[in-house]
Amino acid sequence: MFKGVVNKLIELDKTISTMESCTGGEVASMITNVDGAGEVLKFSAVTYSNEFKIKMGVNEDIIDKYTVYSAPTAREMSKKITDFTLSNYGVGITGRINRMDEFNLVGGSDSIIYISIYDRDKDVFYEKEVHAINGTRNKNKELIARNLESLLESML
Repeated sequence: MFKGVVNKLIELDKTISTMESCTGGEVASMITNVDGAGEVLKFSAVTYSNEFKIKMGVNEDIIDKYTVYSAPTAREMSKKITDFTLSNYGVGITGRINRMDEFNLVGGSDSIIYISIYDRDKDVFYEKEVHAINGTRNKNKELIARNLESLLESML
């Protein structure tokens, strides 16, 4: 996975950074499995807690208003990771994979994952919702990564 994306980013001389929550670094791992990833991946953060999303620049008011499991929070994550790294593209992923979160009981479905890609050069967001399947956490993380890969391929 992500070979085409990495090669296209190399060809375009573009960079990417990620701020992942529920995927726990799966996307960064898949990108770094591709030869040449060091040319395009600037930085990756796994921000499982609200505290570290906020420390990475996500506006606490967005989390309070829309919940941590929302498209606006994913959008903030993608924008703030791009601002932090000055990469061309930033990825934000948040959501629940078929599991209740005792620290964030309000808002959001237990099976919707929000993906946002921020294109700094065009100042545009690309977004997608992924619905978790009844399967293992690993299968769902792969599903999310495949959806992100498809979204990246369509916009590059």
